[in-house]
Amino acid sequence: MSVFIAIIGLAFLILIHEAGHFFTARAVGMRPRRFYIGFPPAIAKTTRNGIEYGIGAIPLGGYVKIPGMHRPAPGDVDVYFGRALQQTPELVGPVQRLKRALAEDNEDAARTALRELEELGNGSESSQRGVQEISDGLATDAYWRQRTWRRVVVILAGPATNLILAVVLFSCLFLVGGGKATTTVGEVLPSRPAATIGLRPGDTILRVNGAPVTPPDISTRISGSKGKPVTIVVRRGSQVVRLGPVRPQPIEGAYRLGFVLRGEKLGVGASAWQSVKLTGIVTREIGKSLARLVRGEGRKEISSPVGITQTLNQTAQEGVQDYLWVLGLISLSLALLNLLPLLPLDGGHIAFSLIEGIRGRAVAREVYERVSAVGIVLVVLLFFIGLSNDIGRLGGS
Repeated sequence: MSVFIAIIGLAFLILIHEAGHFFTARAVGMRPRRFYIGFPPAIAKTTRNGIEYGIGAIPLGGYVKIPGMHRPAPGDVDVYFGRALQQTPELVGPVQRLKRALAEDNEDAARTALRELEELGNGSESSQRGVQEISDGLATDAYWRQRTWRRVVVILAGPATNLILAVVLFSCLFLVGGGKATTTVGEVLPSRPAATIGLRPGDTILRVNGAPVTPPDISTRISGSKGKPVTIVVRRGSQVVRLGPVRPQPIEGAYRLGFVLRGEKLGVGASAWQSVKLTGIVTREIGKSLARLVRGEGRKEISSPVGITQTLNQTAQEGVQDYLWVLGLISLSLALLNLLPLLPLDGGHIAFSLIEGIRGRAVAREVYERVSAVGIVLVVLLFFIGLSNDIGRLGGS
């Protein structure tokens, strides 16, 4: 069940990312053609105001189709009408005229050729799809026709939505769970060393291995044991109770007993400020990790969706708050990584939109394709590095 919850959490982050693109596109005057919960093929769909809303058969996030991400090119005609030409040879003439019109930027001639193709296509699905795709690319609300600020805002909205979600989640968690830690136990995780020795929520920790402790000292002394047995002394009501010895377990890279300290209550303003500070700290650390990766270091820090799902699965087992903390961190990571200036990531589209705005004309389609090829190779490489790391972790290596 927790694996299902982990997958749903990751899918939700992708869905709100796509929803950010969708609703922002509509707000600035563009008209997306599709918005799906999950990925096609559709198991249910309806069309309203020219937009197809649907539920996809692949329940992993969401899907938004914004027409005309690039000006239609002659090569697109081969892609969209290749199958239709095999089925209906009569389309050869109009297809060639369409390719010639697109090469010459003659949109009137291109629309005339599209009408011919629509009439001669005999209702075939492949021909209709080709006509629709090219027509959308030539439409007045096509993405490539929009002013620079609209294009940037629409693409930026996806990562921004993930960033806002992370800040809101952190704020709520600080508000509910408190900020500055105390020496009082707030939660004891089941089947962990703390639970086996009888530690209870509400216990106030007085000593660890005989030494008096402040809140920061507690985790430091336990993790500093390197797995050697520790004893803790707590105040439970009017009694002082000695618990242990017990060996801490390696949990998420540190030796821990498996309990959470209660935090001091924070107000709404203080919670929001702590959330912003935490977001800044995590952003800085992710930036450092990327810098190490560029220098050839930090390879083991990379994770794939397999590892992300595994982490969410573990935190789902440990409690709602832990799960939401990790979900917020993953949402923030998705926002930041999507802003890298690589195609096909959002940051790459933003960078090219700004370049085109400064130049006053579109970048050649061939440049887009070459840069996208490099970006895809890098993204796939990072995926396989992360996947190999995750397989190693699952195998215990």
